[in-house]
Amino acid sequence: MSTMLSMAYLLAGVFFILSLGGLSSQEKARRGNVYGIAGMIIAIVATVASAAVEAYTLLISAMVVGAVIGLWLAHRVEMTAMPQLVAMLHSFVGLAAVMIGWGAYLDPRNHLEGAEKIIHNTEIYLGIFIGAVTLTGSWVAYGKLQGVISSKPLTLPFRNGLNALAILVSLAMLVMFAPGDHSASDLTMLTIMTVIALLLGGHLVAAIGGADMPVVISMLNSYSGWAAAATGFMLGNDLLIITGALVGSSGAILSYIMCRAMNRSFISVILGGFGAESATADDEEYGEATSASHDDVAQWLKDADNIIIAPGFGMAVAHAQQAVAEMTDKLRKAGKNVRFAIHPVAGRLPGHMNVLLAEANVPYDIVLEMDEINDDFPDTDVVLVIGANDIVNPDAKEKPGSPIAGMPVLEVWEAKQVVILKRSMATGYAGVANPLFFRDNSAMLFGDAKESVQQLVSKV
Repeated sequence: MSTMLSMAYLLAGVFFILSLGGLSSQEKARRGNVYGIAGMIIAIVATVASAAVEAYTLLISAMVVGAVIGLWLAHRVEMTAMPQLVAMLHSFVGLAAVMIGWGAYLDPRNHLEGAEKIIHNTEIYLGIFIGAVTLTGSWVAYGKLQGVISSKPLTLPFRNGLNALAILVSLAMLVMFAPGDHSASDLTMLTIMTVIALLLGGHLVAAIGGADMPVVISMLNSYSGWAAAATGFMLGNDLLIITGALVGSSGAILSYIMCRAMNRSFISVILGGFGAESATADDEEYGEATSASHDDVAQWLKDADNIIIAPGFGMAVAHAQQAVAEMTDKLRKAGKNVRFAIHPVAGRLPGHMNVLLAEANVPYDIVLEMDEINDDFPDTDVVLVIGANDIVNPDAKEKPGSPIAGMPVLEVWEAKQVVILKRSMATGYAGVANPLFFRDNSAMLFGDAKESVQQLVSKV
């Protein structure tokens, strides 16, 4: 039975690798999801059928409850709330790692000797530490995304020193805990470390500004993977080790790619540092913004040959992707060259806009990343900015003292005409004013994005 279980876990691991490979491109994403589902089904069935499982009533009851909650959430949660859901799911992984670690420590059957004891105690300690950091970090990320917690970075005095002190104290206690014999002092050290890790996880994410939350979500994904891998070592479960390593490494790679795209330091993300060192926004006056009517914008689109659409979180909130797809189809049939410009952190989740546009059946070949399309804006007749703000802010390039200075942005202002679809003149998630709204070649089209695009569809 042990051999069969190992073979099943190996097969599930292969499916998980194929799933990651499929999710690397939009064309193969659906197939990648199927591979991931197949791998998870194999893993669950193999685990339930293994000789180590005895409490079937309790296990099946828990699976039914979990399945019902999962189906309910899948039907209830909208795409705009998906980042919050992902953050909360990461917290579950962290919570599981903490609980399993404490369970392994308190289990009287796990008292080992010699090198095995040191290794096992280290696995328990690291599993609880990583899990606790993931748990509270994910809770804070959820709070920021949901608007329960301010999106502004928390800047405590001696902030970086506090983080470093927490890590050093935890490492020092690990050295003392690893060879221990589950004495009262060992229990005290494990308890203190758990509290420190919980505080550290929350502080690391609280110190990061709202505009950088997509990178934080990606990094928490990596943390949850390493927590799962640590749990796998504790339980001697090969599949958890493989899956955790895959999730941890892929999340770290994605975070690194996004940091490069945003001109941020990868190390500072891990330490919860970037976003807090920037200057605060000022109250500079930019003048009056120009407002356009739907008839004006429709006429500009009719006269244009090259059109670029830059979507943002506002498009997701308004559920405007289907209307945007319909407008795109009409414009292309009229002979217009229509393309989409996707910023790496558009929305609040990596790939957020890509998923929405794919859901609306927008052709993949006209959806381009920032680096692929940024040089084309000077030759563009009309740019439609739909619900985006910080990712099209000129201050990122032109104002060194801005909180978003240095972040690569879509240079939409280089086009002949820019139309910004927004409900109001409110700032974006970073809380920074956008001078794009006041440029001579910019016009504001106020109102709900979905309704505005639908009116444009009827007039084009």
